[in-house]
Amino acid sequence: MRVRLKNAAGGLKEVKVGFSWTTFFFGFFPALFRGDLKWAVIMFITSVAFAIFTAGFGAWIPGIIFSFIYNKMYIKELLEKGYHPADDHAQAALQTQGIIAA
Repeated sequence: MRVRLKNAAGGLKEVKVGFSWTTFFFGFFPALFRGDLKWAVIMFITSVAFAIFTAGFGAWIPGIIFSFIYNKMYIKELLEKGYHPADDHAQAALQTQGIIAA
């Protein structure tokens, strides 16, 4: 499900709520392409750390974990930066997922 968030300057972002298939398949690259450098670096470092400690076999484990939580973290950071739900559908979806309070 996708929701639209807007800021006071009129900027509009359409973001996906729920599991991140792009993070699942491409690791830290979706965060990098979204301009979310902090989480891109965190994802990269955790993948490298898991790869080092498991001789390369465990590098996929952080990708699976971040697939479940990255979209929620990205939306929360956008909300902290001044974005808010653009319509009632977005408001309801974010409340259902527990991202914002009722």
